[in-house]
Amino acid sequence: MKTMSMSSIWLRLRRSAVEMSRDCSGIAATEFAVIVPLMLMMFFGTVELSSGVAAKRKVTLVARTLSDLTSQTMSSVTATDLENFFAASSAILSPYSVTPTQPTISEIYVDALKIAKIQWSVSATIAMDSGAPKATLTTSNRKAGDIVTIPAALVVPGTYLIWSEVKYQYVPAVGYFMAQTGIKLEDATFTRPRQSTCVDYPAKVAPAVACTPVS
Repeated sequence: MKTMSMSSIWLRLRRSAVEMSRDCSGIAATEFAVIVPLMLMMFFGTVELSSGVAAKRKVTLVARTLSDLTSQTMSSVTATDLENFFAASSAILSPYSVTPTQPTISEIYVDALKIAKIQWSVSATIAMDSGAPKATLTTSNRKAGDIVTIPAALVVPGTYLIWSEVKYQYVPAVGYFMAQTGIKLEDATFTRPRQSTCVDYPAKVAPAVACTPVS
């Protein structure tokens, strides 16, 4: 009976180990299976984050435009004017849906005691009509006479401010890395009337100071 020496067995084991180390079949597939999920997570996470940042930027632009359009009117606005302002501002959100937009426009008066009060406030719902945004005025949660807090730099007795607020429910396309129900984005802008002391709106109480055109 032929027996193998320990050295022969050791040599064979070394040879087998070397051959196994050189056999790379299946390694690429294994690496692919491990890396692909991580790559997909990074890709969709970047897409969702970038889209969310873009949507937030558009919400900011909507608030600024709404306040700017209202402040440029002469001494008063009508319901039709406000509907047009809401609709035109929300168009900035394209290509995102305008339906989740919740805009509000208000006028504030700062009295002699530096107390800021709402003079009038109007909200709107936005929908698409024949491919263009259409606004329908609704009752605002802010009421005439409500005391509000504004930035200290804007507290100037005897002055008016146009205050636009925009809330938007952003729902990501994938919804895997962010909340599937969406994230609430919001922004606000204050603008002083440009063509008159204040901007009157018929459906409000008498102003604290008469709206007279700026000479």
